[in-house]
Amino acid sequence: MRFLDGLDKDIQKNLLLQLRDLWTHSSTALEGNTLTLGETALLLNEGLTVSGKPLKDHQEVVGHARAIDLLYALATSSNAVTESDLFELHRAVQTQIVTDIYAPIGSWKNEPNGTYGRTSAGGSQFIEFAPPADVPGLMAEWLALLNNPTPVASPADALHAYAALHVSFVWVHPFFDGNGRMARLLANLPVLRAGLPPVVIPQVERGRYLQLLNLFNERVGAARAGKPVMPELESLNEFTAFCAGCWQATQDLLVAARKVQTERGR
Repeated sequence: MRFLDGLDKDIQKNLLLQLRDLWTHSSTALEGNTLTLGETALLLNEGLTVSGKPLKDHQEVVGHARAIDLLYALATSSNAVTESDLFELHRAVQTQIVTDIYAPIGSWKNEPNGTYGRTSAGGSQFIEFAPPADVPGLMAEWLALLNNPTPVASPADALHAYAALHVSFVWVHPFFDGNGRMARLLANLPVLRAGLPPVVIPQVERGRYLQLLNLFNERVGAARAGKPVMPELESLNEFTAFCAGCWQATQDLLVAARKVQTERGR
């Protein structure tokens, strides 16, 4: 990744570890994982489990860290991202042993799914995601959006690409489970390919994050075949601004690493 350019090998390594720990903790905590950032780092860096914490939480953290490695490989490859790549990433994210055929790992969902959320007026709404039969076609369109050969020329371009890919993936909800983690990983591909550190949504912003995703669904309605996967830019303004604020944390880590490099060179 180009954001590592100019850093000594040990500084690069430690920055990548910091990013991995923060990214993994934040994304899994948004889904209810109980490990703290310190406990996440302890598990990933020392291999030590945390007494009293569920095995599932440990597995989620290790799986997400593995998924980041896979994402970095995709980011540095010149090949287009394929459906098979998405399935491999999903297998890394979904680490629990599942025997239920209606909760497949490494393939598209085979049953309808949805969730309740809040409307902009404060009421309750049922958010219905794309029907299983529509998922392959919608995700083919989503992959075309992801693999768009138009270069990302600026941080603003990268941020807009992140927001569009993130929102549209969650809108389709192609998997039975793990869609949020997958969206937060995959939407960072154009960011990483632009030579920038990843956007990480912190757990403390969970309420606002879900509110904005619900607002998008309220505005555009349920995902269906025939609807465009690429959101209208106007519908992304609030979410894009939100993501810009969240991005500051990883940019600060990069600034701190570059400061160490500068001081080392004096």
